[in-house]
Amino acid sequence: MAVRTHGMMAVDWEERVNFDRLRSERLARATAQLEASECGGLLCFDMYNIRYITSTNIGEWARDKLSRFTLLPRGAAPIMWDFGSAARHHELYCPWLGDGRSRAGISLLRGAMTPDTGVAEDVARKIKRELEALGLHKAPLAVDVIELPIHAALLKEGVTVVDGQQLMQAARRIKTRDEMVLMNTAAMMVDATYEELYRAMRPGVAENELVALAAKTLYGMGSEDVEGVNAIGGERCSPHPHIFSDRVLRPGDPAYYDIIQSYMGYRTCYYRTFAVGSGSPALAEAYKRCREYLDMAIAIMKPGITTADIASLWPRAQEFGFPNEESCFGLQYGHGVGLSVWEQPVISRLVSLDHPVTIEAGMVIALETFWPASDGWSAARIEEEVLVTETGHEILTRFPAETLLVAGAPYWTGTGPLPATRELEPGGNGGGLGR
Repeated sequence: MAVRTHGMMAVDWEERVNFDRLRSERLARATAQLEASECGGLLCFDMYNIRYITSTNIGEWARDKLSRFTLLPRGAAPIMWDFGSAARHHELYCPWLGDGRSRAGISLLRGAMTPDTGVAEDVARKIKRELEALGLHKAPLAVDVIELPIHAALLKEGVTVVDGQQLMQAARRIKTRDEMVLMNTAAMMVDATYEELYRAMRPGVAENELVALAAKTLYGMGSEDVEGVNAIGGERCSPHPHIFSDRVLRPGDPAYYDIIQSYMGYRTCYYRTFAVGSGSPALAEAYKRCREYLDMAIAIMKPGITTADIASLWPRAQEFGFPNEESCFGLQYGHGVGLSVWEQPVISRLVSLDHPVTIEAGMVIALETFWPASDGWSAARIEEEVLVTETGHEILTRFPAETLLVAGAPYWTGTGPLPATRELEPGGNGGGLGR
């Protein structure tokens, strides 16, 4: 059965997202991974892992600060050390944490706390004390990401530190039913945003203006965070710069976008390509080829295939102008999506052919392809988010992308409409319109 979307609110008259179930199932998956390991506990500084385990959040401003941390001990409930007054707030409003498990605590703020403050040693002592109380201090401690002084302080306390990223990636790889609904809702929000962009694109509008429009649309719909809008136009399309600018769109430009945003924590990664006013035959052909590579990957998506099966369908780096797979990494690409924009599995000729990963039901995988046009400056980029089902797959991203769309008001001449496909002068920066 297809994953539904609902309104943006919870209601009493139908079950939409069941947040109690979401919280309990996420914690259960993390706990199961810990129990299956040799580790006595799992210490997380990564905001996404903290949210997965504790269902707490203090805003995207903290995403890269490494300021808060949680310990999930084997056989016990998680303990959350939080940023200042957030600990008191979560004590009041997050009853699932339990009494005494929301505590004030601070990390190094990426080195802003100097070594003489003793903060690193204090964090290590906090963790050691909890492990000792449960008789877990001699077992390895799995840690997702960590600042070096805290790592050193844990070692000084006699704690053995091992990689915890794989535990959390394994827990988050398969989505629960509520996660699927949230991810489908997040994709719906980007569907709507592309409708606004399609109506707004025209010569004279700058990339940054379109980024602002996308952000306004998404925040208006309830987005927690518009993490990034890659808005790329004209001669900036090839090679792909992965960042927007203030470049103004011109007639005949290609323009592609990637919209990365979060709804209830769950992210999107969702490219679309357009032509502004008209498209050249070179761009139309590039789009067709880009779509073909994407469709081949989608067609085989089901449980039991591997990431190597998908990557082998995509062109080698040398076929589209790059010397090796590392230099074009991310252009023919697949990746899991969830609380963060890149999760397992990763699909790329760089790693997947030699290290295949089996595709499983419940994964949500973004597949993104790229193809440079023969004119040397335009290019196509398309992406679909695919939910792997028990029998095949479901595409969550629905804004039309089967063929190249031309945005902007049609031009009329004395003899009728201007053709939507027009030849551009070859080479350079795209030149002007040909005769």
